[in-house]
Amino acid sequence: MLTPIDFIQDLFNPLLSFLPRALVVAVMAAVICGVIGTHVVLRGMAFIGDAVAHSVFPGLAVAFVLQGSLLVGGLVAGAITALLVAFFSQNRRIKEDSVIGIFFAAAFALGLVVMSFAPGYSGSLQSFLFGSITGVSRQDIVNVAVAGVLVIGITLLLNKELVAVSLDREMAKVQRLPVLALDIVLYFLVTVAVVISIHTIGNILVLALLVTPAATARLLTDKLPTMMALGAGVGAISALVGMYLSWAINIPTGATIVLTATTIFLLTWLFAPKHGILFAGRKVGRAA
Repeated sequence: MLTPIDFIQDLFNPLLSFLPRALVVAVMAAVICGVIGTHVVLRGMAFIGDAVAHSVFPGLAVAFVLQGSLLVGGLVAGAITALLVAFFSQNRRIKEDSVIGIFFAAAFALGLVVMSFAPGYSGSLQSFLFGSITGVSRQDIVNVAVAGVLVIGITLLLNKELVAVSLDREMAKVQRLPVLALDIVLYFLVTVAVVISIHTIGNILVLALLVTPAATARLLTDKLPTMMALGAGVGAISALVGMYLSWAINIPTGATIVLTATTIFLLTWLFAPKHGILFAGRKVGRAA
């Protein structure tokens, strides 16, 4: 098995120039998802992450067929679908998750149809669905960095308002907060986080990057700023360790990153000082 030292040497090997690029993008994407994922977990909207991953697919497919920017294509498709969901969800007769399911499933189906017109259809589809570390370019690093600053900046700027809507929508309306606009902003931020994670994680597994690190952080702290920082940290560690294991054992990168994050979550679920199952059990025993 490849040792960590061997992995570091490979990172500086000119013949493997795609490897450090993929690692940088994976870590940055994981950090961004860890931050915005905090709101996804607090709002109990894990389904939205999976749905957004489906919604950006037609934009990615169109951009791929036309040889355009995948980032722009994904953002446009995700933004259009998010707007449709936000507006249709205002009719409370149909629940938000139903509207999400309808539009995002349709978007994914449209993406599959578009992809069928692309040369090398099956190989391209596999890359989109499961990620591909060999396809990461220098421009991707720049795009992810810019998108990351945008996402984290907006999240911190509107953090108080987003939390208010997440905790009590009706109270937020009474306080005259722009609930619809905040919903759209949150959908947009999740869309950006999903699009920049597609390269290394893939369309199918990106939900885990949004939810698992943030859920892990939720077990470790009750403070939102700390939760964001811990979520970003867990995501970064998962990306780093997952990339190493993937390269060392020759297994899929996205899946390995996700399994690493899941392992950290399970360990935290067991051993977290305040909310871990084992420690909670001891406290109950002492109280008895």
